[in-house]
Amino acid sequence: MSSLCVLRTRLPATMQRRFSLDVSAPLLRTQGYIDGRWVSAASVFPVLDPATGEEIARVSDCGPAEAKQAVDAAYRAFHSWKLRSAKDRSVVLRKWFDLLTLHKEDLARLITFECGKPLQESRGEIAYSASFLEWFSEEARRVYGDVVPSPARDRKILLLKQPTGVASIITPWNFPSAMITRKVGAALAAGCTVVVKPAEDTPLSALALAELAEQAGVPAGVFNVVPCSREKTPSVGQVLCTDPLVAKISFTGSTATGKILLKMAADTVKKASMELGGHAPFIVFDSADVEMAVSGAMNSKFRNSGQTCVCSNRFLVQSKIHDVFVEKLGRAMDAELVLGHGSEPSTTQGPLINNRAAEKVEAQISDAVSRGAKVLRGGRRLDGSFVQPTLLTDVSTDMICTREETFGPLLPVIRFDTEEEALAIANASNVGLAGYFFSQDVSQIWRVAEALEVGMVGVNEGLLSTPEATFGGVKQSGLGREGSKYGVDEYLEVKYMCFGGLKP
Repeated sequence: MSSLCVLRTRLPATMQRRFSLDVSAPLLRTQGYIDGRWVSAASVFPVLDPATGEEIARVSDCGPAEAKQAVDAAYRAFHSWKLRSAKDRSVVLRKWFDLLTLHKEDLARLITFECGKPLQESRGEIAYSASFLEWFSEEARRVYGDVVPSPARDRKILLLKQPTGVASIITPWNFPSAMITRKVGAALAAGCTVVVKPAEDTPLSALALAELAEQAGVPAGVFNVVPCSREKTPSVGQVLCTDPLVAKISFTGSTATGKILLKMAADTVKKASMELGGHAPFIVFDSADVEMAVSGAMNSKFRNSGQTCVCSNRFLVQSKIHDVFVEKLGRAMDAELVLGHGSEPSTTQGPLINNRAAEKVEAQISDAVSRGAKVLRGGRRLDGSFVQPTLLTDVSTDMICTREETFGPLLPVIRFDTEEEALAIANASNVGLAGYFFSQDVSQIWRVAEALEVGMVGVNEGLLSTPEATFGGVKQSGLGREGSKYGVDEYLEVKYMCFGGLKP
């Protein structure tokens, strides 16, 4: 381990001081938002700064009664919202986008304090979050049906697209703003109404979005937010996934939780889209541009301290290029990664979301070392939920870190010899969200891109998310797609209209 890496991954002395969440009052909301009103629950739950463990707010702890109120409000609002013209819905979404852009600094600070990610990344998330509202404001006016040639002269065949109805939106903590707008933007564009249940760790971003939605003119009941604690999450989730008035559920989170929600939704045969766990391979072939591959690895692995669903989890490097790649990667980690509170300008690596997350990474490192892996950088857990960015070599496929998603700043490198070997390792998983590889061989690029069993492929690129493209996985990584022109389809039903009795 280099001395520079040791120095830069100690927690800075400034971590001993208190950090203040300085956000304008209208955006710091702590009540639920139901039917256009701010609603208090019988109790509250704390929201903690994961970097310090200090309480930054207390939020209304909504339960099944509030969830039911929100569903009923959304159902009532649906009958008028679906009748608004596509242009009207487009204008409202565009105003919401403008307000997110206007308040981007306050919204970014909310993310940093409740989620822990560095402020620069939080600003990036707000831009990304706003981009979905902009994109779907445009797509709202492009929900086209079809006129199909009829086999009979006395009838016409029309295929109409109509909104599904009330959608339950259940989102994770790692992108507390963007995961909402990616779903809700599409739903509102289609004419659906929504009830959002944000993650218990990060409700403040969702409530700030509600405040701005109201300012943008989103009608009462169209957008509802039901925050709740971990203890009340199962009962709230039960309402959102079983109530007969809910027509659709959209969830981003773990595969295990997604399976539970699908089972609950099955009794009423709801539409469902699921963006579930990933275990992304990152392959570096001998023909790769090493500098480009190192840059891609840094972007893909260490964004949000490794806490992204498309984060690279297994690094496969071909033998000829292995040593030089590992050396350059270690130097990049030394130079670029600085642990600290997300509000500090120099910080590039914040804390993990909580102690459980840190314990998971710690356990994976310990397991790998016990099975023969070597620690080249990092390797230790620090105060609270901070974990040093860690580089392991001599990694084998029997180690837990190569079989289970990490969700932390652990980069394990597996050496391989042939393309076939790399693909076999990469595809030996029951999930398939994203995959990445680096090669300058055009024939290999086509072969590998088609052979990888994932929903998204980054070729010579470590960052691939954009509203213009589809987002989603195969295998047990989920159902359906978000973003792109296809994202609206998840909130639409296709109705066949046979218009008969026409005189030829």
